[in-house]
Amino acid sequence: MQSLKTKIPGLLACALIAGAATALAGLRLGGFSLEVIGAPVFAILAGMLLTLACPSLAPSETFRDGIKFTSKKILQWAVIILGFSLDLGTIASVGSKSLPVIVCTISASLLTAFLLYRALKMDAKVATLIGVGSSICGGSAIAATAPVIDADDTQVAQSISVIFLFNVLAALVFPAFGHAIGLGSEGFAVFAGTAVNDTSSVTAAASTAESIYGADGILSAAVTVKLTRTLAIIPITLVLALWRTARAKKAGGEAGSFSLRQIFPFFILFFIAAALVTTLMGLLPESGLTALYAGRFVPGMKWLAKFFIAMAMCAIGLNTNLVDLVKKGGRPIALGACCWAAITAVSIAVQLLTGIFYTDL
Repeated sequence: MQSLKTKIPGLLACALIAGAATALAGLRLGGFSLEVIGAPVFAILAGMLLTLACPSLAPSETFRDGIKFTSKKILQWAVIILGFSLDLGTIASVGSKSLPVIVCTISASLLTAFLLYRALKMDAKVATLIGVGSSICGGSAIAATAPVIDADDTQVAQSISVIFLFNVLAALVFPAFGHAIGLGSEGFAVFAGTAVNDTSSVTAAASTAESIYGADGILSAAVTVKLTRTLAIIPITLVLALWRTARAKKAGGEAGSFSLRQIFPFFILFFIAAALVTTLMGLLPESGLTALYAGRFVPGMKWLAKFFIAMAMCAIGLNTNLVDLVKKGGRPIALGACCWAAITAVSIAVQLLTGIFYTDL
């Protein structure tokens, strides 16, 4: 009980800032929707600015425990809750066509990150987070991967900042770019779902594309491709856990007491369980219960997952020095740009090879 009391001030502070960030992300400036930027980015920026203005805020005894709990545990809960938005049956039937593109773009991004982190002499954990965030699903993938590789808040903040930059660029540039190079409406849906990092930016790009193409269905198809891509969180986190265990054992020292059990991402099992619940509900005969689940529960869980991610990003921002982040930002941005370029090129190339490029919905 005493432990909970020490966490409440920090939790409430992060929740209030996340609420303000969520409200801000729902606004429009002229024809531009701030949802493209997203509540997590506003939250992490707010946290960093607050720390810059009041450096003693995060380390203070009043807020410290709650901020730490939010940046670690709330972040994991967000990933678990995200599982309720995944219907594996729908993804298997609709997203399977895009699977070759998804596999190739993920592989290209991870390979690019692996090769360039040495060339750029970057922090390995930051490079991993940028590679995973670029290849899978932006902030959600970073949220799932960070605890597995034991990344600290500064490393997460650097990675989120890079992902944010290329999310916005993709949402603004890709619709006109895709139309200009002759992508069909289905081709663009696959392109958006595989080459844009975050779900909010996929939604923004696909919505704009529907206006440019004058075609319906691009948005729903792009989101389905994106959700299919999200499933890569599962094998990636498990492989990273095995890799970290192997490195620790090879290093010796405390290797005898270090095992996969210590770092296994058990929250990923709950993520899978949540997805299975939604999948099973989709297989049941249509009834008031299934309609309530699909119409109210699943959207509610999506919103809660986003809100929890915003809370966690706020906590991470509160533990991050903005000045140091800017000073060290050059190499992560360069790596993010290379990952982004590799994903874009590979998505287009594989679509040309598989014949999706010119197809319409």
